[in-house]
Amino acid sequence: MAGMTSSARPPLNRRFAEFGTTIFAEMSALAARTGSINLGQGFPDTDGPDEVREAAVRALREGRGNQYPPGPGVPELRTAIAAHQERRYGLVHDPDTEVLVTAGATEAIAAALLALLEPGDEVIAFEPYYDSYAASIAMAGGTRVPVTLRPHEGGFRLDLDELRAAVTDRTRLLLVNTPHNPTGAVLSREELSAIAALAVERDLLVVTDEVYEHLVFDDAEHLPLATFPGMRERTVTIGSAGKTFSFTGWKVGWVTATPELVGAVRAVKQFLTYVASGPFQYAVAEALALPDSYFAALRADLLAKRDLLAAGLTEAGFEVFRPAGTYFITTDIRPLGESDGAAFCRSLPQRAGVVAIPNAVFYDDREAGAPFVRFAFCKRKDLLEEAVTRLKRLGL
Repeated sequence: MAGMTSSARPPLNRRFAEFGTTIFAEMSALAARTGSINLGQGFPDTDGPDEVREAAVRALREGRGNQYPPGPGVPELRTAIAAHQERRYGLVHDPDTEVLVTAGATEAIAAALLALLEPGDEVIAFEPYYDSYAASIAMAGGTRVPVTLRPHEGGFRLDLDELRAAVTDRTRLLLVNTPHNPTGAVLSREELSAIAALAVERDLLVVTDEVYEHLVFDDAEHLPLATFPGMRERTVTIGSAGKTFSFTGWKVGWVTATPELVGAVRAVKQFLTYVASGPFQYAVAEALALPDSYFAALRADLLAKRDLLAAGLTEAGFEVFRPAGTYFITTDIRPLGESDGAAFCRSLPQRAGVVAIPNAVFYDDREAGAPFVRFAFCKRKDLLEEAVTRLKRLGL
């Protein structure tokens, strides 16, 4: 009969049984349906630098990237990524053997985990974590082991003792994210040193998601884990153009690591997208060479927006955890007399005309994340001001 499957087994692979439509798709659809201000999904509402956009147009017109680009990425971009890592962090990479261009950081994460894990391997990830981490670990047949970042002195903090205790003989890999989405935490030199020492001691691989590397505020400093002793040879570093240059739709990400690790990730990546984003790769190569003034201006703009939204959320009655990095603010809704973040976010469009994301979807322990809600501030100032005005209605 039409529409029936060939067996009684459900169509969806059981590894994905726990994953439905992503919360980002659900809440963005809710924003569109209700005409609400979308502070949920983390994408800017304005494009990045004109010169970068024009570089993509120029590449299109000149026929660069309109056909399949090289599997590892166009040489211009791989060279630019290597130059960026050396200029910023003193990390020297061979652009031919130690750099791989991917279809955004999401593909880089998936390809790295599929390449490096065997079924049954344990992966330690900092909870709350970006939802693709859990899905990618599941695809690889791995077992995720969360180590929870907990509120501490106005931010979120990693418990290093809990991290050490989570490592077992089955642990294969640490999945690190700094600056951290969704909490906005930026791991300190002391925390990263301890992670590096643990990885070396227990002979662990590390995949580190550093896509928010340029979005750090106040006294925070982004320090790549690969710069720490013993980590260059065991770390897969993931970067992306989307967050830094406000062209999230271009989907240009990358991996830097040793030839052996890059080779492993490339062996999987070639059977995912094979290649992507041809003309945009040339544009991102030019973007990475922008002067320091661009990156300073980006941080200053987002810092002002962070402070605007943080002040408004505080005035509206939320407990606000002021982020040291990323462009997200995590809040606690319990001062508003609420405790269920998912229910709160689903009702917020009707109550205030604003959409946010419930942090519980980023936790294995949903109860631990239940009272926390994330807002994005990578939006126009006037839109944030209007959102703040609307959110203040919650206290009336």
